Amino acid sequence: MSGMLASVNSLDEALLIQTFNVDIIDLKQPAQGALGALPVSEVAEIVSRLRGHCVISATVGDLPMQADLLAAAVQDMAGTGVDYVKIGFFPGGDWRACIAGMAAIAQERRLIAVLFADTRPDMATISALRAAGFAGVMLDTMDKSLGSLTQLTTLSELSRFTGIAKAAGLLTGLAGSLTEADVPPLLALEADYLGFRGALCRQHCRTAELDAGRIVRIRQLLRDAGPQNRSANAQPCGTVPNPAAS
Repeated sequence: MSGMLASVNSLDEALLIQTFNVDIIDLKQPAQGALGALPVSEVAEIVSRLRGHCVISATVGDLPMQADLLAAAVQDMAGTGVDYVKIGFFPGGDWRACIAGMAAIAQERRLIAVLFADTRPDMATISALRAAGFAGVMLDTMDKSLGSLTQLTTLSELSRFTGIAKAAGLLTGLAGSLTEADVPPLLALEADYLGFRGALCRQHCRTAELDAGRIVRIRQLLRDAGPQNRSANAQPCGTVPNPAAS
């Protein structure tokens, strides 16, 4: 089955979600955009408190595609000690220059590119990410008001994305206002991780408080899939997949 990535916006939420044994605790601030970032100092504190207990990722924010700006933000976030740094690839700018600008960092840190399905990204970008040393790629949604990933993209298109990414040896993730109903069909695609925020919150609102009952239901849906469907790259909480082994 696919692993569970759960997004949290504070130390308190991180400590809560840790008790549910999710596979990746993802640090971001939903109130500030699709990939709104937490302050570097706050991320460093969370990493310090959870170090050795769970795999942690963090976003660098909804930044323009400017190579120098992105590289600096990625370097700062990587310095907190997170296991993965997530970078959103937003419309506009020079993507190739941005990827090249992060290549040196990617040799030392695990970087995850986030593409947005509602912007119809060029899948050829995936090969450039691999060449630059990125560890993985996720497909998410930028405009959360448009609906879930499965409402904006067909299963065939999602299968093509995961297939291309896996063939390139990258970790794969699917996210974007996912609901409980989205889990069964997405599990069939065998992405390494499925990412959740709104589905874990009260009233399915991504900026609201976490709801323990919702977290349990999503976790159970993933576990019920059984080990026979676990993606080869997915790892339990507390371990970090080795991209070189992909």
